Amino acid sequence: MKTFDYTIQDELGIHARPAGMLAKAAAGVKSTVTIDNGAKKADAKRLMAIMSMGVKKGHIVTVTVEGEDEDTAVVAMEEFFKTNL
Repeated sequence: MKTFDYTIQDELGIHARPAGMLAKAAAGVKSTVTIDNGAKKADAKRLMAIMSMGVKKGHIVTVTVEGEDEDTAVVAMEEFFKTNL
């Protein structure tokens, strides 16, 4: 299991467009990707679960990657967050 924390930089937080991009990116890995904002957890492969978290700019999320390709998947997820959120 690999984890990293990320502070959301996007002005609108995790809204529809980046949530869709995140779900698509998470679907591209074999591992389970979970996002935790301290109050709620969501499977990163489920768009509606991500959006229901209500993550805003400045919120810190913990991303957990667990599975057979976790080493490469955590790098890909961290890069996605830095580039898009």
